[in-house]
Amino acid sequence: MVSVAIMGHGVVGSGVAEILTTHKQNLFLSIGEEIYVKHILDLRDFPESPLADRFTKDFNDILNDIEVRVVVEVMGGLNPAYDYVKKCLKAGKSVVTSNKELVAAHGAELLAIAKEENVNFLFEASVGGGIPIIRPMNQCLVANIVDEIAGILNGTTNFILTKMIEEGMQFEDALKLAQKLGFAERDPSADIQGHDACRKICILASLAFGKHVYPDAVHTEGITDITLDDVKYAESYGCVIKLIGKVKRLENGMIDIIVAPMLVPEKSQLANIDYEFNGIMVRGDCTGDVVFYGKGAGKLPTASAVVADVVDCCKHLKTRKFLFWADGDGENILPAEKSVSAMYVRVKGDNIIVKAENVFGQITKICRADSSSDETAFVTEEMPYGEFLEKVSKLEKDNVKVLSKIRLGNL
Repeated sequence: MVSVAIMGHGVVGSGVAEILTTHKQNLFLSIGEEIYVKHILDLRDFPESPLADRFTKDFNDILNDIEVRVVVEVMGGLNPAYDYVKKCLKAGKSVVTSNKELVAAHGAELLAIAKEENVNFLFEASVGGGIPIIRPMNQCLVANIVDEIAGILNGTTNFILTKMIEEGMQFEDALKLAQKLGFAERDPSADIQGHDACRKICILASLAFGKHVYPDAVHTEGITDITLDDVKYAESYGCVIKLIGKVKRLENGMIDIIVAPMLVPEKSQLANIDYEFNGIMVRGDCTGDVVFYGKGAGKLPTASAVVADVVDCCKHLKTRKFLFWADGDGENILPAEKSVSAMYVRVKGDNIIVKAENVFGQITKICRADSSSDETAFVTEEMPYGEFLEKVSKLEKDNVKVLSKIRLGNL
């Protein structure tokens, strides 16, 4: 019998407890031993739970219990999760987490402690929820040199953008609906400002390229400035707007990493991933493009990924799985102003196209039947983002109002 503890009994934590107790037979067949939930840490009481006698409010009950070999952290946030996970690893306990914020902020340090203590620190559910991505990248695609990863990594923003695209909803209305249906938090800022997607692409980049990428080093934009006008111009150009987390290996060994709304061509595999679904494309030198698709959140989908890691830890109690990356200093990250992309620009003013051509050179005008006479949109040639901003500034000095600027995703 392998004793485990669960820290947190919210949506995901209760799902983990449910799967571990209702799927005992299947899990036994997988590892040849029973997985026993010995402690559940939460400040609240759950007298109606079938595991009511296992609850504790004292973390030390878990830390000091030598029978507990695997600890599940599903509390979320950094405090006290970081301190608790660090102490558990140093006490010789393997740790499984779904906490993307924790892994993005402290992954390199916690992996190093796990290596030193010969235990495991696993986090499959931290990126794709129920979508397997960490294990496939670390095992199934290990023969590949990963050239690029790009994905729709946040279901909330994808739901909002889908409603804007398919039903013509305003951003604020689509956000309210997402909150009503439970796809968005009461405070949705981490989602709509891009921070959630940033943490996830940081984890994937760290895994793919071997050095920790910290969120503070990644240029991040959200979707709060996307309008229905932009959606309609994108449609006229044969694209849809998606919030994309993207990292690409450059020839000089640097990586180009960004989170931002992008115009994605309708022919792209990511263009038709809608509503609360996520999709992650991994571009390998041997496999080409491989896409992982599914619900990126939810009680049981996320809990199933957590339990899979628990099973992995139980199978490797006396050995480590090789999942590791070194700490990073950001020296391998291309500055955002040097990142090259074509840009969509929506503008308002007089004699716009002539003025835009004088500044940007060759551009492609986007025609839209219902646009106003003094507004239009165009697409620039590829250029470094810093150069693009300089040209935008020149355009604005020529009495042209720039309403929107969005990258083109070459996906």
